[in-house]
Amino acid sequence: MALDPETFYLLKDSVQRFVRERLVPAENTVEEMDEVPSDIVDDMKELGLFGLSIPEEYGGIGLSMEQECEVAFELGQTALAFRSVVGTNVGIGSQGILMDGTAEQKEEYLPRIASGDLIISFALTEPNAGSDAAALQTRGVRDGEDYLISGSKRFITNAPRAGAFTLMARTEGPGAGGISAFIVPSHLQGITLGKADKKMGQRGTKTCDVNLDNVRVSAANIIGGVPGKGFKTAMKVLDRGRLHVSALACGMAHRILQESIAYAQQRKQFGQRIGDFQLVQAMLADSQAEFLAAWSMAKSVAQRYDAKPFGVTDPEVSMQASCTKLFTTEMVGRVADRGVQIHGGAGYINEYKVERFYRDVRLLRLYEGTSQIQQLIIGKYLMRQA
Repeated sequence: MALDPETFYLLKDSVQRFVRERLVPAENTVEEMDEVPSDIVDDMKELGLFGLSIPEEYGGIGLSMEQECEVAFELGQTALAFRSVVGTNVGIGSQGILMDGTAEQKEEYLPRIASGDLIISFALTEPNAGSDAAALQTRGVRDGEDYLISGSKRFITNAPRAGAFTLMARTEGPGAGGISAFIVPSHLQGITLGKADKKMGQRGTKTCDVNLDNVRVSAANIIGGVPGKGFKTAMKVLDRGRLHVSALACGMAHRILQESIAYAQQRKQFGQRIGDFQLVQAMLADSQAEFLAAWSMAKSVAQRYDAKPFGVTDPEVSMQASCTKLFTTEMVGRVADRGVQIHGGAGYINEYKVERFYRDVRLLRLYEGTSQIQQLIIGKYLMRQA
């Protein structure tokens, strides 16, 4: 699954212009209003951004992983709230259906997800189960042809906007093998949303708790139609999501570096530009070297992801995706820290965008698996291989 090079070049050029002409000028509005303007969301639908990873047969664009990373890189060069609007449709919300769903489920949901008419969220994390996904407590109890689902989900991205959830619930007993993945429409009786989360950064993104009280969901809404396969579905989805976030981190690192260079060129101290001081140049150089290494890594592993059969988990590629997510998200944190340092006192003031980017990128080391979870995945793989 991939666009031909010429078509992809035209798409990428359109995304670059959209970021430059529409999104960057709206960054202050998003920061002040804590909302992505509806007209921009409409433009994102028109551009096809909700269906980047969904095949053309279902109304999407059908990018390869490498191509998706290229687009995520461009979207990463502006306020991360914009990318978050489409993020769950492109990634963790839709990919479980695409990889493991029945033909009927794909036909029913993927075209609406690709168009942006249906926002779909990924509901795995709970108050007492996050990285330890196998410990989740939300339960689905069989009742005839349905399941009654009860439990609470936490920090669910795009939940306030969602028309449906890809939701994990325990149906078959303890451990990872007891988890099933459901497609749960958000309008069903018994679903309530918690108050919107107030976060450190990424203003304009929407997250909240999702509470379920005996929500009746048809057994036909189990992804793939087979109970007990949900954990495997979730893990497949995360490989692709981690590479997407890695590209996003690289895009933001590039933006922060450009902001830092521009400031170093115009800010003067002791009669000269601060960019002429070697210690400032050293910070810029370290950021450039780390950015280049991270972006090269992300593209290389994305190519390896594309080389394996679609929907099949390759333990080595999973390990490399974790390496990439670990390195790129830690990298952008360091680049953001240097960006604030180069700006000096101005870097601590909200008027300068490195201040908000510094807060925004902190989340990248937490979602799609914390840095420590990535270390565990990498370490366990290496020990098994040995």
